[in-house]
Amino acid sequence: MRIGFDFDNTIVSYDELFYRVAIEKQLIPADLPKSKLAVRDFLRKADNEDTWTEMQGYVYGTRMGDALAYPGAIEFMRLARNRGIAMVIVSHKTNYPFRGPKYDLHQAARGWVESFLVDGIENLIEPDQVFFEVTKKDKLARIAQCECDFFIDDLPEILLMPEFPQKTERILFDPENNHGVEGMGARLESWKEIRNYFEMKWKT
Repeated sequence: MRIGFDFDNTIVSYDELFYRVAIEKQLIPADLPKSKLAVRDFLRKADNEDTWTEMQGYVYGTRMGDALAYPGAIEFMRLARNRGIAMVIVSHKTNYPFRGPKYDLHQAARGWVESFLVDGIENLIEPDQVFFEVTKKDKLARIAQCECDFFIDDLPEILLMPEFPQKTERILFDPENNHGVEGMGARLESWKEIRNYFEMKWKT
């Protein structure tokens, strides 16, 4: 069995971090919900789309060390690794931000993986099994090349693209319960649910 994971907003949660950065830069009121989407929507309504775009580059380029994994994500990967399950990360991510300084976003993300997705001194996912692709089509081609049996992503539009490999089961990670289940093998709202889902698979 090989499980593939998206990276941003699937393994890594940015809700607290985007809120914190927006407060640091005095861009939002303190009573705004601690949510990446809440920060985005507030800035867009204030006609600050460019500020939002530049903030993403700043967070993904310089503040990754402050980002946290979703609760249960690392524990699940430890469990899967101990069962001998193959795992890969396949993410769609530009090399550099659309606005602002030219931070190396791939290097920053790899640094996070190397720092956080570990068990003692051992990698939970080997560096040569971590892929950051510049386009969505390249991401889908990589998922197919890796022959993933399952792929977990927070974006239904990725899972439902015509190029998505047909033999790979689509699992939608939907922690805010924003989407439907049509076309999905499963829609799961937490890493606890992901763990339960695969533990049932492993029993059969």
